[in-house]
Amino acid sequence: MPVQERNLVDEVSGWLRIYDDGSVDRSWVGPPEVKFMVDPVSAHEEFIDGVAVRDVNLKSGPRVRVYMPETRPEDDPNEKLPVILHFPGGGFCISEADWFMYYVFYSKLAKLGRAIVVSVYLQHAPENRLPSAVNEGFSALLWLTSLAQSKAHDEWLTGRADFGRVFLIGDSSGGNLVHEVGAQGGKTNLSPLKLAGSIPIHPGVVRATRSRSESEMPQTPFLTLDMADKFLSLALPIGSTKDHPITCPMGPAAPPLDGLQLPPIMYCVAEKDLFIDTQMEFYEALKKANKNVELYMSENVTHSFYLNKMAVDHDPQTKAQTDNLYDAIIDFIKRH
Repeated sequence: MPVQERNLVDEVSGWLRIYDDGSVDRSWVGPPEVKFMVDPVSAHEEFIDGVAVRDVNLKSGPRVRVYMPETRPEDDPNEKLPVILHFPGGGFCISEADWFMYYVFYSKLAKLGRAIVVSVYLQHAPENRLPSAVNEGFSALLWLTSLAQSKAHDEWLTGRADFGRVFLIGDSSGGNLVHEVGAQGGKTNLSPLKLAGSIPIHPGVVRATRSRSESEMPQTPFLTLDMADKFLSLALPIGSTKDHPITCPMGPAAPPLDGLQLPPIMYCVAEKDLFIDTQMEFYEALKKANKNVELYMSENVTHSFYLNKMAVDHDPQTKAQTDNLYDAIIDFIKRH
C-alpha cells in the first residue's frame, strides 16, 4: 500500500508541528545551537555532582522524576528532607521532565536546598487538553499523600521525605498548575501530608485581551506572542478563550480567590516578562483576597531566563539573577 503523505496543519515556531492525520511532531527544528537544552538527560541512580536521579512509573498517575541530594559527611543521615513537587512549563503542549534545562536547574535546587525534587512527566495538549495536566499534577500529589500515609512505598522517599513540608513549584504554565493543584489540595484531606508552600515562577497568567506588557516587552526564544497564542489555543478546552480559569485565575470565570484555601505563596516574576502586567494583576488579586503571598521580582530579565543555560553561562546579569532566584527559593523553603 502506498504511504499516505501527511500535510502540515499548524506549527509553533521550532517547537511543534501538527498534521492532518492528527499526529504531532515535537522534535526541535529551531536553531541547532540551542537544541541541547531540550535534549533528554538519562536518569542515574549513582550520585553525580551531589545528586542521584530516578524515574518512577506510578500505578495510577503519571511518571515522575526524583532528584535525591547526596548525604554529606556533615549531614545528619536521619535528616528528613522537604519535598518539592515540580510541574514543567511549555504552554501545556511541550517539554519533558528529563529535558536538560530542567535537569540543570532542579538537580542544583535539590543539592543546594537539601530537598527531594519530584518532577512530573505531564501529558501534552492538543492530544490531552486541559484540565488533563491539572489532573496529572494532582495525581502526583496524591501519590505523595499515599506515601505519607504508608499506603504505598518508594525506596527513595519513604523514610527520607518530610511529608509535613511539601512545596509546589512550576515554570511558566507549570506555575498555573501550582495554583490549580494547590487549590485542589486545599479542598482535600491530605493528612499527614501538608502543603507548606507554593512557588509559581513566571506563571502563564493572561487575559483574552492583550496587555500593555505583551505589546511592549521583548519576545524571546522561550516566549513569543505567537507561541503563547497557539499553545493556549491547542491546550484550552475547545471553545474556550484565554479568560478560562486556568489561564486567567483572577478573572470572573474563575472561583473567587477568597474562597480558596491556599498554602503560603512565593510569587516569582521577571521584570521584562511579556506577561508581567497580568501576572501582577493576579498577584494583587491574591493580596486582596488576604492570601499569604510574597512577591519576588527578578530585575531586567525575561520569561524563564533561569532555564536558558546559554544566557546563564555567558551573561553576568542572567547568572546573577539566577543565583539570586536559587537563594530566594531556598530561603522560602527554610522559612516554611
